Amino acid sequence: MSDFQVIHKDRPTFYFVGVTTGKSSINSVFPLWMHELGRPEVVLEGIDHPIHDQPERYRQTVAQIKGDPNSLGGLVTTHKLDLYAAAHDMFDYLDPYAQITHEMSSISKRGSLLRGHAKDPISAGLSLDAIIPPRYFGDTGAEVLCLGAGGSALATLLHLINKPDAADRPRRFITVNRSPGRLQHMREMVSQFPTDIQVDYVHNDDPRANDAIMAGLPDHSIVINATGMGKDIPGSPLTDDGVFPMHGIAWEFNYRGELDFMHQALRQAQARQLKVEDGWVYFVHGWTQVVFEVLDVQATPELFQRLNDAASSVRR
Repeated sequence: MSDFQVIHKDRPTFYFVGVTTGKSSINSVFPLWMHELGRPEVVLEGIDHPIHDQPERYRQTVAQIKGDPNSLGGLVTTHKLDLYAAAHDMFDYLDPYAQITHEMSSISKRGSLLRGHAKDPISAGLSLDAIIPPRYFGDTGAEVLCLGAGGSALATLLHLINKPDAADRPRRFITVNRSPGRLQHMREMVSQFPTDIQVDYVHNDDPRANDAIMAGLPDHSIVINATGMGKDIPGSPLTDDGVFPMHGIAWEFNYRGELDFMHQALRQAQARQLKVEDGWVYFVHGWTQVVFEVLDVQATPELFQRLNDAASSVRR
């Protein structure tokens, strides 16, 4: 199976694969959710990897989950693309979204089978639909500027591409990333779908250039920070001089950390009549989707609301 040492746990363990897992609110939320689900024996354990870690370290994490009967599965954040690239051959099943996006946010088991899912297209869709009303793009002419081209950015674009009503799709989706490889990966994914969305791929690492791109957006446009800056790494992809679109939406995918991008938007909220959203809704949807998959729980709106209420009760 693997040459890696597998640690056999004495309790059912759900893993959280991230960068600074000990700082996440999930550490307070998870026990409440297990109580709600009638699984209080399940414990959460974080595994921290440096960003773009060595492939063998990702494979060791997957081997632990695969080889230990008490390792139930887990959620992957930040490393979704890198873990897939390093270890997808270790899985017995990959869902269609994982195969399309080449990312993995959920690791689960059914008997002896190890399964990988990309849940972000579902989570991102549920989160975006909670922020904007139906026909938002058709009614406003808004476009999307997505700063970052990682897994969450891919998921958001895929969700918009799959919207059946043209009024729910933006005319243009601009993605900016410091790594040309991530942009090429997104381009290859988009090429698999017929779409009327104009997708612009911009290779850039200068915040001043991002300011200029944002300045060209029409009113009501959505600006997303999907870079991880402000949480996993310091700073913002914009400068303090960047001007958000009038009546626009600033969506910070992070909910914790310094959140520089969100604070830049909040300083303009009144003058630019901005709607500013953090990543809390995305956090809850992302985690519940994976918890339901790993624990084989049937999701219902009522159950989600119970878990959302429990999470909100301890939000920092």
